[in-house]
Amino acid sequence: MRPFSIKAKLGTLVVVSVFITTGLLIVALRTRTEFQFITVFSVIATLLITQFVAHGLTAPLDEMRAVARSISHGDYTRRVSGAGRRDELGDLAQTINRMADDLEAEDRHRKELVANVSHELRTPIAALRAVLENVVDGVSAADPETMRTALKQTERLGRLVETLLDLSRLDNGVVTLRASRFEVWPYLSGVLKEANLAASQRRLSSGSGNHSRTDVHLHLDVSPPELTAHADAERLHQVVANLIDNAVKHSPPHGRVTVLARRGAYPESLELEVIDEGPGIPEAERYRVFERFNRGQAPSPHGPGSDGGTGLGLAIAHWAVDLHGGRIGVAESARGCRIQVTLPGLSERRG
Repeated sequence: MRPFSIKAKLGTLVVVSVFITTGLLIVALRTRTEFQFITVFSVIATLLITQFVAHGLTAPLDEMRAVARSISHGDYTRRVSGAGRRDELGDLAQTINRMADDLEAEDRHRKELVANVSHELRTPIAALRAVLENVVDGVSAADPETMRTALKQTERLGRLVETLLDLSRLDNGVVTLRASRFEVWPYLSGVLKEANLAASQRRLSSGSGNHSRTDVHLHLDVSPPELTAHADAERLHQVVANLIDNAVKHSPPHGRVTVLARRGAYPESLELEVIDEGPGIPEAERYRVFERFNRGQAPSPHGPGSDGGTGLGLAIAHWAVDLHGGRIGVAESARGCRIQVTLPGLSERRG
């Protein structure tokens, strides 16, 4: 039994009460004091000591009840202050605080999942809307090529509805990759085309703002042109699209965003770079840019009122690269921001 346990305290209370009663009885015998006075004094002393001990036991329980009621109402911010006690109530307080921490984390992950899904669905929906509005307004004809573009966006949207739910397992479990061999040049060309379509649609719907950048030139550099790679095309699309979106947001007016693709060190491995001409990322912030909801401290080239987005794009890119067993990071650059992505080839991943 621990020296500060509730059982020890109650045992001490009984022993002290007996000693007080015995002491008063001895005093009564030696001073010839009447026993009724001794009895009254003994009862009063015992009640005072009991009240003191009981308050020390019930006050933490009242606080725990209030914290538990707040948790049941969805407030996960309150904590029990008696977690430092060295008795059973201290253990119970620590358990309640840990439960509140876990519930708060789960609630935060649920909200982040909703934000992640909304963030990822925005691009194909905007691109699909741009194609359909162009057809309706007569800007482009409903020819097979246009319809194939719309169908491609619809198919991508359907895949995203299924695959984005895997974000709920970002910190728990493993998501299976559907890796396959593909040609890098036509693949990345499609990603850049979709980025341009999405930017055009956002400009038409919002009028102006950082999410409507159509003045930034996207440049693709793949060497050799017949380069092939082995990866999950849908996950890689998340990486490249989010890196381009982030680079465009921070580019100066009429800036340039370059996407470089090179052969990696292993068979069908791939090295990607996305380079912009913006203010760059301070060295002290580089280890935090891939955290969720981190929008960085670099000044925006469009002024303090610019919208920095949700702070999820780079976190999603980091998650998708990790699923491949690859690496992503901010590299040194004389101008702007340069993000490097390395995806392993077949031999490295299997090894």
